[in-house]
Amino acid sequence: MHFIYNGLFLIAGIIWGDWKRWRDYYPTILYYFIGDLLNFALLYNFSMWTYQETILGEEILRNHTIISLMIMVIVYPSTILIYLGRFPQTRWKKLAWVSFWAFLYTFVEFINEKYLNLINHHHGWNIGWSLLFNFVMFSLLRIHFKNPFLAWGLSIPWVIYLLNAFNVPIERMK
Repeated sequence: MHFIYNGLFLIAGIIWGDWKRWRDYYPTILYYFIGDLLNFALLYNFSMWTYQETILGEEILRNHTIISLMIMVIVYPSTILIYLGRFPQTRWKKLAWVSFWAFLYTFVEFINEKYLNLINHHHGWNIGWSLLFNFVMFSLLRIHFKNPFLAWGLSIPWVIYLLNAFNVPIERMK
């Protein structure tokens, strides 16, 4: 099923992504990658969520790391090319656009958790935390595109907050 989701994001990215300006978006794609890799490093032994494949491609998508890397390579760039490439100019449309993406990501996660068993939450993480995380993430992605230093400055306290909110033990970090 992860192949299908990734395929749909890839198709959407090809159709609706702003490929003319991909170089402009590249630093933000890397920022997105680094955030996920930081999650891997800090929470390797204390994951908030784990992916698994239960429907299609279990022999190829054998574990969380393989699935996550596929999502990073396909979904993240496709998302950024659409999200930033079509970002509106008016305040209310900006809020609606961020909300659309936060709810879309959360909806996909909800379906994957409750009905398809493609993701599992751990250590108190739940769909409500995912919604909040997605709002912050999509806001930071836009901020990074406009002002990378501000985005990094805001990301550090956000990560510290999450580590404290979930009582991540330092000794569990790799």
